Amino acid sequence: MPEKKSWSNPSMMLITSNWGPSKTFKLIPTVIDCPYIEAIFNPTAKVLAVIGKTNKNTFHMVERLDENGDARKRKGVVNKEEPNQKQRVSLDTYAEYYIVELDEIEDFIKRFSINSKDFDYKSHFEAQTMDPSTNGITKMTPEITLDTKV
Repeated sequence: MPEKKSWSNPSMMLITSNWGPSKTFKLIPTVIDCPYIEAIFNPTAKVLAVIGKTNKNTFHMVERLDENGDARKRKGVVNKEEPNQKQRVSLDTYAEYYIVELDEIEDFIKRFSINSKDFDYKSHFEAQTMDPSTNGITKMTPEITLDTKV
C-alpha cells in the first residue's frame, strides 16, 4: 500500500524579497515534492499569491511577431498604449491561487514554512495598503492633522 502524503509537514522556506519598490517575503520549496513552486506576498494589496505545480491551459493576448521575431505595428488608428498587433493564443500556465484573508495567509505560512517561528513575516502585513479611492498607496499609520478652524 502506498504511503499517504501529509502536507501538514512544512515543505517551504520564508525568505526576504521585494514586490516592486516594497520589501516583502516569499516562500520557496525546500523539497522536490512540495505542491507549490513559490508564493509571494503583495504588501500593498495584502494578498499572498501562490503558484502551484498544476498546469492549466489558458488564453493570453500576446504580441504578433513578424518573420524576424519583431513585434508587428498596428495598421490604421494606432493606440498609444498598445501600438503593436496582438493575438490570442492558448498557453500552458501554472495554476495560481490568491489568499486574501490575513488569518488564512498566516495559517498557510504556519502549515508550509519550516521557519515561520523565526521569520518576521507579520511586519509586512502592516507595511502599506492600496487606497481604492485614489488607486494609490497610503501608509497604514495614522497621520496627525491640526484643525486650523477657529
